[in-house]
Amino acid sequence: MVFLSHKRRIVMNTDTKIENRKAPWNKDKLVGQKLPLKLKEIWAIRIRLQLAQRTRELALFNLAIDSKLRGCDLVELHVRDIAQGSHVSSRAIIMQRKTHRPVQFELTEPTRDAVGAWIAKAQLKPEQFLFPSRIHESLHISTRQYAKIVDQWVMSIGLDRTAYGTHTMRRTKVTLIYRRTKSSCCSTSAWTFKVGIYRAISGNRGRRCAGYIRTN
Repeated sequence: MVFLSHKRRIVMNTDTKIENRKAPWNKDKLVGQKLPLKLKEIWAIRIRLQLAQRTRELALFNLAIDSKLRGCDLVELHVRDIAQGSHVSSRAIIMQRKTHRPVQFELTEPTRDAVGAWIAKAQLKPEQFLFPSRIHESLHISTRQYAKIVDQWVMSIGLDRTAYGTHTMRRTKVTLIYRRTKSSCCSTSAWTFKVGIYRAISGNRGRRCAGYIRTN
């Protein structure tokens, strides 16, 4: 009898522990690889940012797609990394924090215009971070802030924010290329389409745009 009573107490204590246990962080959340943006979705977000005159976010959005950088590298960009004086470079090379390897990327004309407008508006100096934080304790926006901004972008065009994230920006241009070529190599047909993708993203159909840059 005592044994049963003791066993009953053990069961009750176990139930209490289960009830008090915190829910898993990923409960009811969509986890896994984030979706890339489609071309029409890129333009939908870009147009909304232009109409709202959100200069900083337009520069951040365009640069995120063109550079294909991880969030930690994107938010730590300095003005001198992509601009010389008032001139925004068409190419840039930075050292990646995660891999400690250099990566090169090209900036399309709309991205250069958007970044140049942001630098002029914010009166940024070469040694300053390109996207300084509005919080005094931080020198640049954090990856968490960047993630929240991406959420706002995708929600503004009616997309489910749980299916998209900062890695969406990193995957978008590469995915646009791959969907049409079905290849990540630089074959002649792939190269032709990659030039076309840069034209479509930049909105510049009458001028030869940048070529393919390998993503590390």
